[in-house]
Amino acid sequence: MKLEDLEIYNLSMTLSDKVWEYVIKWEYFAKDTVGKQWVRAADSVSANISEGFGRNTYRDSRSFYYIARGSLYESKTWLDKAKRRKLIPEEDYKALYSEHNILGYKLNNFIKTQTLLMNQKPKTDSEK
Repeated sequence: MKLEDLEIYNLSMTLSDKVWEYVIKWEYFAKDTVGKQWVRAADSVSANISEGFGRNTYRDSRSFYYIARGSLYESKTWLDKAKRRKLIPEEDYKALYSEHNILGYKLNNFIKTQTLLMNQKPKTDSEK
């Protein structure tokens, strides 16, 4: 399996591209405060998924998937701030909010699967 085959990776890449497309159009102050933070958080989701995918053990990988989930929640907070500060329209907020929730659900299931695999596989000396 390749990284590009992971649905959560592809969803996170699409989400971060959408965030970028909004933020890049904002005026300097909004971009410098909310925008940069939101882009970093959204970009961090796919970055941590890819780093976890490249690790040698399920335990190592799972740590990065947890970080990805945390970044997703941070991205959702910045989305809320963008809406409250009227930086994005309500209908776009709802669509992005839904995408965050779908990715969160799928990422949680992926983490559960990794945990099951971790518990089924015989532990190496470094994992004991």
